[in-house]
Amino acid sequence: MPGLYYEDFEVGRQFRHELSRTVTEADNTTFSLMSLNPQPLHIDAAFAEGTEWGQRLFNSLFTLAIMIGMTVQDTTLGTTIGNLGMSEVRFPKPVFHGDTLRAETRIISKRESKSRPNAGLVEFEHSCFNQHDTLVASCRRVGLMLRRPSEGVA
Repeated sequence: MPGLYYEDFEVGRQFRHELSRTVTEADNTTFSLMSLNPQPLHIDAAFAEGTEWGQRLFNSLFTLAIMIGMTVQDTTLGTTIGNLGMSEVRFPKPVFHGDTLRAETRIISKRESKSRPNAGLVEFEHSCFNQHDTLVASCRRVGLMLRRPSEGVA
């Protein structure tokens, strides 16, 4: 299913994305080490056992990437020019190895681009939940979206 064009987005529209993903110890360790993040809360089981969590925390930046990634198929696949920014990034509850994540999106705002006649800006509010429907991450994201091509233009 291709992504939606600027004209297809309606303020207030909500998406409950079909994709979900169970996160693993290998995901967490690999991502943390690949991103040069030596935080022992992510990669050192003995250290993490002595914290208030009692176990390793899943890397929050990977949680953010998974949350946004799960939204692409329903919203921006092939129709986005690029991300212009993210704001209000929050991680209200921790994610642990073995948690299964899912995402929802709400369209917050949209406006035509002043500099690109073929594009518009759409503000998305993404929310990520674990298997217990507990909110574990959220953010707002602005995407520069293609406008629907005009028919009959050669």
